[in-house]
Amino acid sequence: MGHYIKAQQDILDKLNIKALNPMQEEALLSITSTANTVLLSPTGTGKTVAFLLPTIAALDKDNPNVQLLILVPSRELAIQIEQVIRTMGSGFKANAVYGGRPFSKDKIDLAHTPAILVGTPGRVADHLRRETFLVEDITTLVLDEFDKSLEVGFEKEMSEIIASLPKISKRILTSATQDIEIPRFVGLQNELVIDYLDTKDSNLEIKTVLSPDKNKLQTLVDLLHDIGNKPGIIFCNFKDTIQFVSDFLNKNNIPHGCFQGGMEQIDRERALIKFRNGTHQIIIATDLAARGLDIPELNFIIHYQLPLKAEEFTHRNGRTARMNAQGTAYVLQWEGETIPDFIKTDDVVTPKGIVKTLETPWTTLFISGGRKDKISKGDIAGLFFKQANLNKNELGVIELKQDCAFVAIPKAKVNQVISDTNNTRLKKKKVRVQEV
Repeated sequence: MGHYIKAQQDILDKLNIKALNPMQEEALLSITSTANTVLLSPTGTGKTVAFLLPTIAALDKDNPNVQLLILVPSRELAIQIEQVIRTMGSGFKANAVYGGRPFSKDKIDLAHTPAILVGTPGRVADHLRRETFLVEDITTLVLDEFDKSLEVGFEKEMSEIIASLPKISKRILTSATQDIEIPRFVGLQNELVIDYLDTKDSNLEIKTVLSPDKNKLQTLVDLLHDIGNKPGIIFCNFKDTIQFVSDFLNKNNIPHGCFQGGMEQIDRERALIKFRNGTHQIIIATDLAARGLDIPELNFIIHYQLPLKAEEFTHRNGRTARMNAQGTAYVLQWEGETIPDFIKTDDVVTPKGIVKTLETPWTTLFISGGRKDKISKGDIAGLFFKQANLNKNELGVIELKQDCAFVAIPKAKVNQVISDTNNTRLKKKKVRVQEV
């Protein structure tokens, strides 16, 4: 038991987590001691770590097959969980499979079988039909954000997957939503429900911002200037609206990223990378970004378009005031617009639009080498310190991927840094360095 506690503390140190929160402690106890757990907790409270710690601790190092299957509703969430597992440094191989990337890439990854497979139901079902990996040793199944998987139409695939797994002895379902009916095909019996959904809103302020104009664009810009350089999301209902808002923010020199389902996967991923490293502080997004994304603590969210359902309002608001932090949700309302009954606000604010710069000091560089080239974050830091003469304060967040990397550097030094580092050797590979 002492060894397990030490191993757990080592993992938490790697994740920069000082201690587990009460929800995680309770989930750890339940998952370790019962066969079926339903974990209900708001977005951003640490559900991923809560189910990974006990499930990874139960894996058998001598088993060469897949033992843990994690089904998720989106590719972003699959990639995110894969990254968390790698950061944990548990010694177990994990791979993410999802639609939108070549099947041949999956086959290369799965040629050396992982102990943990993370994937979207459509792609995992496809692998099972092709018998890419053995299922006999999969004993633990996690349905992360399971209600979202049902909502986006994965019921058939999930049913097919679960029916083809003969040895499941432990099931863990997570959600940020209450009152979801769990389908019979999941096979839950005597489940223990851990519900932390009602412990959330004490640090969240919800404010109405009235707009004299129907399109609300100038009111939005005035509000952003009032808020200043803080991280936040502007939520829209439609991707066309995102483009409309983005064009107006560009005219007003407000750096931002966009995130919606119609974008290419690589563009969505890069928008999140630039948000995480501070190249921009604002993302304009559809409800796709309302849950499950690995993004930093937000100071605010803005409902540019009013959500259509109460659940969407809750999930959007759940992106801010996470854990013990303060946060504000702004509801942008045209004076002639009717507010749905489920939106209750604390007060009305009028933005003054006092102009302050919303420029950020960072930009993002792409490096054409990654993990598969045996390149580490330390190697990348060394390149920028030695070749480009940056000091520690001038090197921002480094994100290392399988075949590339991204690093934040001061915008003012971008030309000099590219000139000093492009086409130089990193480990044994000659790498390209360019601005994203």
